[in-house]
Amino acid sequence: MITAIFLLLLGLALLIVGAESLVRGAASLAKRWGVSTLVIGLTIVAFGTSSPELIVNIVSAAKGTADIAVGNILGSNIANILLILGISSFIRPMEVKRQTVWREIPFAILAAVLIVIMGNDIFFDGSAINAITRTDGFTLMAVFFIFMFYAFSVSRVEGDQGEDVKTYPSGTSALLILGGLIGLYFGGQLLVDNAVTLARLAGLSEAIIGLTVVAVGTSLPELATSVVAAARGHNDIAIGNIVGSNIFNVFWVLGLTAVILQIPFSGTITFDAIFAAGVTILLFLAMFVGKKNQLTRWEGTTFLLLYVLYISYLVYRG
Repeated sequence: MITAIFLLLLGLALLIVGAESLVRGAASLAKRWGVSTLVIGLTIVAFGTSSPELIVNIVSAAKGTADIAVGNILGSNIANILLILGISSFIRPMEVKRQTVWREIPFAILAAVLIVIMGNDIFFDGSAINAITRTDGFTLMAVFFIFMFYAFSVSRVEGDQGEDVKTYPSGTSALLILGGLIGLYFGGQLLVDNAVTLARLAGLSEAIIGLTVVAVGTSLPELATSVVAAARGHNDIAIGNIVGSNIFNVFWVLGLTAVILQIPFSGTITFDAIFAAGVTILLFLAMFVGKKNQLTRWEGTTFLLLYVLYISYLVYRG
């Protein structure tokens, strides 16, 4: 078990370092090619912070451990809101732009609700099994491209504001990209293989491991970004990073995974899908409780308590 834990942590480290390396290299090349910093933030950085979830999901689907794939997405999205925004708003109350409240957060709600609908074919369609099919995957990716069109439209309206990108020589950028891809590949393999091993040794389901250890691990880039942004008073980055990540996780990561391989959707994970949707709706409602369009410290504390209760329930569920 100790070896499996060590290899799992090594896999997490490789994923995080690989994602950071990929983002730095790709962003540097994009900047050298004249791409605006806002577009880099909306695309390359967003893709990069979601790449651990993407790699884990593809590896999980290929190995037939679908519960880890779905649990990873649901667990990451729940952790992003309750844990990461909870910590961030506890550090500093965060003002939220009206545009984020009325556009991005509803988009994230749509993503969460679609998982519930697409994953429950027996209930909604009378099908023989529950699965996120290739057709569902294509639908999710179609919505993702609509969101990307919206993101680029915003960049044209708001101008060149976004990530402060450090540039490197082209050769260095290429090495960073290559190293990042290698780190993501081997990190994903190590994480999934040893998460499955630990689940079996501990008598836990793969879904529980995906919803907890794997989900929190792949959300570490978002955690670091949002906490640092909150501490520095960059509210738009802190909240936008989380909401954007949740949108990417469903429409891009889950969509692409389902296109590659149909994902069975177990009955026990339906609760987690509904909980993820409820948490996203709760974030939207929080914008109208107390100070309007602000996530306060007491709301952040409530989010953290909810996350502790949710994890306690998962442990009890086994």
